[in-house]
Amino acid sequence: MIKAVLFDLDGTLADTARDLGAALNRLLAEEGLPPQPYSAIRPLASHGARGLVSLGFGIDREHPRFEEYRLRFLDHYEHSFADETVLFDGINNMLEGIAAKGLTWGIITNKPMRFTDRLVPALPFVSRPAVTVSGDTVGVPKPDPAPMLHAAGQIGIDPVHCLYVGDAERDIQAGRVVGMKTVLANWGYISEQDQPQQWGADISIEHPLELLQHL
Repeated sequence: MIKAVLFDLDGTLADTARDLGAALNRLLAEEGLPPQPYSAIRPLASHGARGLVSLGFGIDREHPRFEEYRLRFLDHYEHSFADETVLFDGINNMLEGIAAKGLTWGIITNKPMRFTDRLVPALPFVSRPAVTVSGDTVGVPKPDPAPMLHAAGQIGIDPVHCLYVGDAERDIQAGRVVGMKTVLANWGYISEQDQPQQWGADISIEHPLELLQHL
């Protein structure tokens, strides 16, 4: 029996791609490189700073300047993390439906606390999450199970009674390993190279309101 619904943030609850992309393009401009189009940025937005730096500079984590670029990207994002970020259509109606069923809701994201702690309160959620776990709250991000277990512990609900909704493979992996029922948010940041049908989600939905049918 489901008692709590937990969500990823970027690409699941909030459309953060434009602010992330703007930070990347400011960094690229500093380096004299051309901007990346939104069509290229959006599918990789869930991969955060590392994914976007790789996209913009065409390098991997072994490159000697990769970490420098990543940190500079985060500094740019610091100044515009909530300029164009919005909730996806139907999110608040979905949260109202969750509340009507007497269920708890919360957030487990890989976004660093320096952003999550300010972005989540700034977003127009119809109700506040019972718990918010960031990528560095417990020292390791998803797909490590530690953030999932921490969130469940904070709300006092066994993971097997939680449902986790996300748009990335690591979301489904992290949820499954701790026994949560998993839901793939198909409206999120999924690239053409991804193979979500192989991720093993229990449920796949196209719009937030579809979630209510499974509670």
